[in-house]
Amino acid sequence: MSHESREGAGRSGVSSPVLRTHGGHRPWRLRHKLVLGLMLVVGSVGLLLGGALFAQSSYLETMQTTQQKLSEMQVVIQLRDHIHHAAAPVDRGPLEAEKSHILGAIHGARVTLAHYRDEMTKDSRRHDYDPDGGVNELKQIERIAAAIQALEQAVEAATGAGAESPDDAGRPLLLRKGVWQHYENLRLYATDLWQFLVTDVQRTFERSNANHRRSLVISASATVLAVVLVLTLLYYFRVWVFAPIRAIQAGVHRVHEGDFGQPILLHSHDELQELADEFNAMTARMEVVYADLERQVNERTRQLVRSERMVSVGFLAAGVAHEINNPLASIAFCSEALERRLQGILAKSPQDSEVVTKYLKMVQQEAFRCKQITQKLLDFGRTGGKRELIDLAQLVEDVMDMAKHLPNARGKTVDFRPQVRPNISVTTPDLKSVVLNLIVNALDSMEAGGVLTVALNTHADAAELTFTDTGCGMTPDVLQHLFEPFFTRSRTGQGTGLGLSISHQIIDQHGGTIAVSSAGPGKGSTFTVRLPLTATAAPEATNDRAAILPFPAQKRAA
Repeated sequence: MSHESREGAGRSGVSSPVLRTHGGHRPWRLRHKLVLGLMLVVGSVGLLLGGALFAQSSYLETMQTTQQKLSEMQVVIQLRDHIHHAAAPVDRGPLEAEKSHILGAIHGARVTLAHYRDEMTKDSRRHDYDPDGGVNELKQIERIAAAIQALEQAVEAATGAGAESPDDAGRPLLLRKGVWQHYENLRLYATDLWQFLVTDVQRTFERSNANHRRSLVISASATVLAVVLVLTLLYYFRVWVFAPIRAIQAGVHRVHEGDFGQPILLHSHDELQELADEFNAMTARMEVVYADLERQVNERTRQLVRSERMVSVGFLAAGVAHEINNPLASIAFCSEALERRLQGILAKSPQDSEVVTKYLKMVQQEAFRCKQITQKLLDFGRTGGKRELIDLAQLVEDVMDMAKHLPNARGKTVDFRPQVRPNISVTTPDLKSVVLNLIVNALDSMEAGGVLTVALNTHADAAELTFTDTGCGMTPDVLQHLFEPFFTRSRTGQGTGLGLSISHQIIDQHGGTIAVSSAGPGKGSTFTVRLPLTATAAPEATNDRAAILPFPAQKRAA
């Protein structure tokens, strides 16, 4: 960043766009904040989805378990029907008929039980929906199978030869001693198997209810969390995005309205703050450029006014001088001729001779004085001459030696302090007139005891002469019009107001500048003359747009 842009940034309170961190922590970038918000939203949605999937899986598991248990219950019902069918009353007949009825029912129970065992053994997913994995059912099936086998054996034994006891005479086969007990065991085992299935269904429903409650808790928590996250993200989105964008928009509008003094203040430590800092830096540079542009426009306007006036005065001076020079020459010639012719006549009257001679001398002197004034008017618009390489410090010393004998230099001090002694190419008489004019004006502005300090130094490619006096000073209005022709505020009441105008023209023809500054009335003045160290041709009409708009180097974001 150039010196001008840094000064503008300092005046506008704009800091560098490099984000400052607090406590050594890295700042949160805007993309990091948005990613965090997105992750929280995705997490809350995932939690809601997980709760819903958990409830759905619990429902499906309950339905699958219930359906499977219902099909098993149907098998157990068939099993119990076969067992109950064995005890169904039959018409009394031969013992073999009862035996055939009981064994047929038992065979149907065995087939049904075998089918049930095969289904349970082949079902590899039983552990997914059966609370105990079918262990209790398989054990109970083995008991029922053993009870069926025992009942068959008891029936065979009860119908064998000589097996009928006196106590069993006339009783049904199933109620005989040794048969009923096995039948009762088989019936109880079948009832227990039924109870196992009912218990599994109850446990399935209990587990389903528990899972349902868990899913409700998860879904409610996820919903509350999602609402809180959405509200929080809306708040921070307004803080992180909406508010900074509105601030930047307001700053752009202020710049559009021409207000460069109010920077955009953001403390978000992200890309938007970098954008605001860059915009503030750009605004500060624009403020500096516009201020310099306004100054240059005003200066060029004043120079144009001075140039126009100088041209007008030059035409006027040339016309007036040519018209007056001839009468003045005639007056001076006639006065000299009259003085020679009257010498013989005035010799007879010594008293009149002295008076007449004095008046004639006075006429001649005043005529030549007027001729010098008109010659100056002719020289007003015609400066220049052959340039030569001179010691600038020696030129100033020569002028000071001449100026110290002036009447207005009495009781005043002129101090010359050359830091260097540069050699520059100038028109010596013109530059001497400029230095003399500045010294004389400074002496006229000071009372007795005043000090004029003349300093000589070099800066870059130019020699710089400064004339600092302790005189009466000037107001800003006087400073603005000081180099205009015929403008004068001399304390002595004398002067034509052309000295500084001519000096400005001479310095401008040498490619230099002359400027004046004053702290105010009674605080002295400082004239600064800058002359290039290398020879410069007379200025021509050029395109000065690059000089009018010296935009500083572009500032890059760190």
